[in-house]
Amino acid sequence: QSDTEWTGLAECLMKKATLDDTIIQTKLPALSILSRGRLDPLDVAIYEELLASSAALSEIVSSAKEKYRYVIIDTPSGLGLITRAALSVSTYALIPLQAEPLAVRAISQTLRVIQYIKENENSELNLLGILATMVQLNKDVSFNIMNTVWASLEGVLETYIPRADVFHVASEKGVPVAFLSGKYPPEAIRFELLATEIKDIIQGLGGVTGEVDERPQRELI
Repeated sequence: QSDTEWTGLAECLMKKATLDDTIIQTKLPALSILSRGRLDPLDVAIYEELLASSAALSEIVSSAKEKYRYVIIDTPSGLGLITRAALSVSTYALIPLQAEPLAVRAISQTLRVIQYIKENENSELNLLGILATMVQLNKDVSFNIMNTVWASLEGVLETYIPRADVFHVASEKGVPVAFLSGKYPPEAIRFELLATEIKDIIQGLGGVTGEVDERPQRELI
């Protein structure tokens, strides 16, 4: 189904529905989704202004935090009002970085905005890391960009997401990569590694992941 077929965040912001009314329970017990809502393209500007000018988003996120261990906000690309509003109510920011020249040139602007919001609007905001995506290490351009990123930027995650056709297939079918039929795609393992790395970083920053912070010493043999 298209996300515009469901009520969601837009209706919550306009007080036309409650969070409980709009949350969609997936077939994974630990995963629920709040869609953008039934938003007409002509109303996007009003939607952005509402996000940026009221405490409604903060109230919605606070309510969601009472029900879920993690609340993940997937924002549009760029640094528009929606992204700024999301950062103002977030504890962590994860920046996807395409392994392409233009994206690398723009990363400094993104980091600057995050730093500004942390200093002036949301002191709890932390940079969780920079996630390299669309990586093709067998291509000279992509390989050289990744070398530059690893050498010049702090906070680049060890996990990266490669460019692969399987992501297009999953997108067309509207399911996660791991849910595709047939042989389990090796690209899906990347997201398992990413989840583990992110949880470790959150623990290192003093956040709560719901797991024990210390593990006993174990023997291999």
